[in-house]
Amino acid sequence: MKSVKELEGIDRLPHRAFYKAVGLTDEELKHPLVAIVNSWNEIVPGHIHLRYVSDAVKAGVRMAGGTPLEFDTIAICDGIAMGHKGMQTPLPSRENIADSIELMIQAHFFDAMVCIASCDKIIPAQLMAAARLDIPTVLCTGGPMLPKPYKGKPVDAAFAFEAIGLFKSGQITEEEALLIENTCCAGAGACGGMFTANTMQCLTEALGMSLPGCATTHAVDAKKIRQGKESGIQIMKLLEKGITPSKIMTQESIENAIVVDMALGGSTNTVLHLPAVAHELGLTLDLDTFDKISRNTPHLCNMSPIKDGFNLIDLENAGGIPAVMKELSSLLHMNVLTVSGKNLEENLKDVKAQVLDRNVIRPLSDPVHKEGGTAILRGNLAPEGAVVKQTAVDPKMLKHTGPAKVFDDEELAVKAIGDRKIAEGDVVVIRYEGPKGGPGMREMLAATSLIASMGLGESVALVTDGRFSGATRGGCIGHVSPEAVDGGPIALITDGDVIEIDIPSRILNVKLSDQELEERRKKWKPLEPKVTNNRSYLYRYSKTAKSASTGAIFKPE
Repeated sequence: MKSVKELEGIDRLPHRAFYKAVGLTDEELKHPLVAIVNSWNEIVPGHIHLRYVSDAVKAGVRMAGGTPLEFDTIAICDGIAMGHKGMQTPLPSRENIADSIELMIQAHFFDAMVCIASCDKIIPAQLMAAARLDIPTVLCTGGPMLPKPYKGKPVDAAFAFEAIGLFKSGQITEEEALLIENTCCAGAGACGGMFTANTMQCLTEALGMSLPGCATTHAVDAKKIRQGKESGIQIMKLLEKGITPSKIMTQESIENAIVVDMALGGSTNTVLHLPAVAHELGLTLDLDTFDKISRNTPHLCNMSPIKDGFNLIDLENAGGIPAVMKELSSLLHMNVLTVSGKNLEENLKDVKAQVLDRNVIRPLSDPVHKEGGTAILRGNLAPEGAVVKQTAVDPKMLKHTGPAKVFDDEELAVKAIGDRKIAEGDVVVIRYEGPKGGPGMREMLAATSLIASMGLGESVALVTDGRFSGATRGGCIGHVSPEAVDGGPIALITDGDVIEIDIPSRILNVKLSDQELEERRKKWKPLEPKVTNNRSYLYRYSKTAKSASTGAIFKPE
């Protein structure tokens, strides 16, 4: 073991002394050192319970003969950051978290690690770090939040944002708004729909980086504590066998994860995160791969935020990700290795990998939609691509042509929507919100929720170089690339320009000639940067982040 070697001999006396200062014994220093990479804090509902999960993981490591040592990373709550300048920070935090894990592991002689997280950017950051470091790694995801009923119907965090529009449009009273506020987030765990956090938990399992069943086991379920112990035990087996992330996360397993993503109708943010993980593995994952897989993968699970969609507890009770993958097995690479130490085919032979509710997990022969959740659009408005969750779009909006109402940031658009300055048929365009221009590529949930809750979801589209929460539904097209700050065509359009959206044909155009666009380009000047403090992390991010079409990764020239 690396740690044992590095800590032996008289030259390592000071290093052993420092470890003894935190309470380790000579006996513990003879065993492999396993990093417990937690992301607990007192802010994020998805992470508030992770101390208990971490204790379970450490118990498992000790039972299997290892010495666990815990450290925490930062973790931002997208829900709290949503709808204001704080939303500039979550996506950039992904790189910060991955870098911090790399530094801690490299500095302290760790042999292996178990990563614990529940939410949006933290899980992909841990996967990125695992790929980069390539030491034995298991992720133990924290699980979803239980839904609670409001007026007899289960609700989740997405309803909190829609409640604003419901109140502003007079559909609910102040007392009802308060009841929603006190109901929609029931406690510990990731927000209960198939939003980004739960999508990433599910895809981590589909990648083979967490134990079977881990993704949909809810935060408050005692099974999660048992999974923590099992993850701690399993990391020692992976260490003994020399099984590292590069042997698990391959081109084939990433394609499997995309298949599962499409079948679940998962968050469009996976189009940012999976390419970033692939980049750390030295692999290339382009937008066309997502679209090709989507066209060939039926949408099987009608999950929230789709109207009347199921919550994660329904997916758990229907058999979870093992059951989904069992149904999809004809579309999957079955020989890929997983952290269970078995390949996927062996995992799916387990008696637990069965579909228990055909309403939740539909058969391949009778899907919710014939195509998967995400579609990639291209055209003269998005030469490098744009992303839409097509399964969450009202059928009336799959093809839409209308005049642009253009805004240079989210706040201006939200005010216009709230002030009823958006009419049926309009296309709301929000620009200068990309990775560089935002900076940080904010999610537009405040705007999309207002459109939906004010009765415009069947008539108004939204197009942005920013991104969307996994809780978004409707005709919402994001990740438009190149972004406005780079002089992409989205920077050149003006109020009244006609936008053409054709999701089945994968088209996003502005009805302007090439000549007109070129004339406008000659006159275009970028806006002043939104962050000018060159000591700021966001400033550095704006200078380093690449296009959303490549995962908004850091790639210094």
